[in-house]
Amino acid sequence: MTLSANQLKTEIIYPSSDGKPMAESDPARDYLIYAVEALDIYFQDRNDVYVSGNLFVYYKKGIPSAVVAPDVFVVFEVDKKKRISYKVWEEGGKVPNFILEITSASTQENDEEDKPKKYSLLGVQEYFQYDPTGDYLNPPLKGSYLFEGKYQPITSNFLPDGVSSFHSEVLGLDLRLIDGELRFFDPQTGRKLLSHKETEQARQEAEQARQDAIPRLLELGLSIEQIASTLSLSVEEARRFLE
Repeated sequence: MTLSANQLKTEIIYPSSDGKPMAESDPARDYLIYAVEALDIYFQDRNDVYVSGNLFVYYKKGIPSAVVAPDVFVVFEVDKKKRISYKVWEEGGKVPNFILEITSASTQENDEEDKPKKYSLLGVQEYFQYDPTGDYLNPPLKGSYLFEGKYQPITSNFLPDGVSSFHSEVLGLDLRLIDGELRFFDPQTGRKLLSHKETEQARQEAEQARQDAIPRLLELGLSIEQIASTLSLSVEEARRFLE
């Protein structure tokens, strides 16, 4: 029996998971989720920016072992869509522009030595590392940019309140340590980027503050119409808060 060329061709499998846990500790998981969600919200109006984390990135077609799985990464000039893995050759050759690794005891050596070499060869423009516990990196937040094929350190700035801040040219954002916790900031507005949970919490707090303000403003003699205007509510919404 003669086999066709298609029958002789062995399908190459690119796994979407290695079966290992997403992160080994609560801090690593929490900051991974925060960074992915905060960046995804920040770039939500751009259809050419893909934000993901803990996803396999395959960079050589036909070689499944040529793979990395950054904790957090951002790719510009590709479609914003859901993926089970990221294959560079299917994305017009676009590799991550920004990568953040959450460093821990088990990943420190790999994050410090192997990954920078691999990411620089791939052409990743910026590589950041963050150690939530402060036990494995000094300083606990480090950034570098690619220059002539090698990573050069990004110098941190100390704000008037003593906060350490690194500017990412790729993202147009600042990475800051607030009481040891990593947070992204928009340097143009000074606004802190929030996760989905933080965004909802802020919304509820703002709504509660407005609700609490209405009785006090009524006691000061303002009409319901004046209160609605002051709190950027409709008259119906202001009345509803009093129910």
